[in-house]
Amino acid sequence: MKKLFFLISLSLFFIHSVKAQFNFEQLIKAGPADVEKLVDAYSRPLLYGFGLGMNSGWANSAHTIKPLHFDLRIMATGSLIPTSKQTFDVTAIGLSSNLRPSDPNKIYSPTFTGNRYTNGPYMDLFDGNGNKLISFELPSAVIENIVPTPQVQLTVGFAANTELMIRAAPRIKLGERFGSVSLFGFGIKHNIVRDFVAKEVEKTPFDFSLLIGFNRLNYNRGLNVRPLGGMIPENAEQATDFSGQKIYGKFDNYLLQATISKEIHFFSPFLSLGYSISSATLGLKGNFPIPNSIRNDQVAYITYQDPFELKRTYLKTFRGDVGFQLKFPVVRVYGSYGFSGGYGMLSAGIGLGF
Repeated sequence: MKKLFFLISLSLFFIHSVKAQFNFEQLIKAGPADVEKLVDAYSRPLLYGFGLGMNSGWANSAHTIKPLHFDLRIMATGSLIPTSKQTFDVTAIGLSSNLRPSDPNKIYSPTFTGNRYTNGPYMDLFDGNGNKLISFELPSAVIENIVPTPQVQLTVGFAANTELMIRAAPRIKLGERFGSVSLFGFGIKHNIVRDFVAKEVEKTPFDFSLLIGFNRLNYNRGLNVRPLGGMIPENAEQATDFSGQKIYGKFDNYLLQATISKEIHFFSPFLSLGYSISSATLGLKGNFPIPNSIRNDQVAYITYQDPFELKRTYLKTFRGDVGFQLKFPVVRVYGSYGFSGGYGMLSAGIGLGF
């Protein structure tokens, strides 16, 4: 459980980094419509790479293990983010006219994955009458151009040349700074070649399998967003109770994959072609104060309840993988390289078979 706790924590390190370096609370000041567009622009390459990583590591061979045999594996995947996805133009994402760059010549900002040492441009927020309310600086990238994703998986041999795969972790509280996370996934793989070979034949010229996999990761973390110093409610109708704020996320990943492999003693190279789908839901729950106007020379806020929920399908694409499995007594070693939509994926891991 401790190892699983560590790996799940690692898979969400970027969310901690968001809190530490990417001031999510700062972006909320932009207002519900604009914060949704900013978060989408920042997170798109990250979530694309995260989806590719979560759909990696299901299988490193078309061969299936025998009934009631087990394989426990720990793998890590690094999704390589293309240079073209590491920045975005703030004037090209449909922001409202109330939010615009302080300097019209500085319009490019890093995404989550890119340059961690250069911040984005300053943004000015105006009210409907053209009064400037606040300015804030868009942040630097949180991580470099590699999105790491670990996988912990138990595979069980089933009847009829079939494997059942499970990825699961109960809700784990990682503390106030991290929030909580839970993970659930399952898959099934069937070796088609074995359907046409007599049971007494131990080895075939090659193995060919079909695999279907699904996994879901849920995330929650409490927030504490209060009005800036000197801000006042726009009127008496505005809620002033900001307790119970939280950010939540749900990440769903689907994979359909065909794999061909060849057993050569302890070495099994493989080649696979698959189709990946990954979607994410990100949102805020609770009351949030958003700067809205000037009242008596003070910035006044409107309280928004559950200000936004972002739902996107970030990944809908074919993928290819090439790699190997080294099968020793009890110990397994895995490695592969994948490619999809201009992204690359490097995977490596170790397992125990019994």
